[in-house]
Amino acid sequence: MASTPPSPQKMRVDYNIDRKTYDEFAKACSRKGFAQQVIVEKAMRKFIDKGQI
Repeated sequence: MASTPPSPQKMRVDYNIDRKTYDEFAKACSRKGFAQQVIVEKAMRKFIDKGQI
């Protein structure tokens, strides 16, 4: 039997964010049909690669 590759490990991120900013972000993600964690992961990856957002 072939083994399945391990799934990527996930990390729970806990930050204090301004309520209005969070609500606007959640609404924008909802309107566009994106998952919030995907947007945050992409922003983190872009920051790591380029050093800017």
